[in-house]
Amino acid sequence: MFTGIIEELGEVVDWQQSSDAARLTVRAPLAVSDAGHGDSISVSGVCLTVVDQGADWFTADVMAETIRMSAFASLKSGDRVNIERATKVGERLGGHIVQGHIDGTAKVLAATDGSAWRVVRFSLAAELAPLVVRKGSIALDGVSLTVSAVGRDGDSDWFEVSLIPETLAVTTLGRKLPGDLVNVETDILARHVARLLDITLDGRGGSGQGVAGSAGILGHDPLTAPPTTTTSDQGATR
Repeated sequence: MFTGIIEELGEVVDWQQSSDAARLTVRAPLAVSDAGHGDSISVSGVCLTVVDQGADWFTADVMAETIRMSAFASLKSGDRVNIERATKVGERLGGHIVQGHIDGTAKVLAATDGSAWRVVRFSLAAELAPLVVRKGSIALDGVSLTVSAVGRDGDSDWFEVSLIPETLAVTTLGRKLPGDLVNVETDILARHVARLLDITLDGRGGSGQGVAGSAGILGHDPLTAPPTTTTSDQGATR
């Protein structure tokens, strides 16, 4: 488990992709300082297992499903990635509960600089829209953030986060431009609630999607009914 508080910016040393898997090597001195074979390290939000390591690098295997669901397919040597070691029991939970099991990707739609922050708007896949709420938690490339706004333009959902200077400086999010992709992990609590609602309304088993059957309890269909208003939160984001 992780908390979405990035510990260091790693550098991709090697990315070797085959037909159904890949092997990723990352330079991350802090992460490997106390890592061992089989340990979990979050790489831009994806939980990976250490299979080899050196003084300042580690290597992990990446499954085809992970490549398909993430932005990893475009990785190349020299790219920077967000690194976080697994959380130790008893330490402060500075962000929120992050598993490293991403739900997909989001595209940067726009970035607007303010006096002390940057507001970034991202695309939001329809199947994930019911799981993303204003002032809720979301992990983007492994960074724990607070959703500051949600909305819809036509048939396309979007959400925004407000990034403080520290986040811009110490994570890869400060380098993202319109059109770039980020890995998305929605709040685990929201996913479980959506699944329970799906099972309850469907009798047993549900659709497997976890969200489509929630209209009866939520009062509207979250996948098709547009929000009545677009709200924003100008508070500082983690």
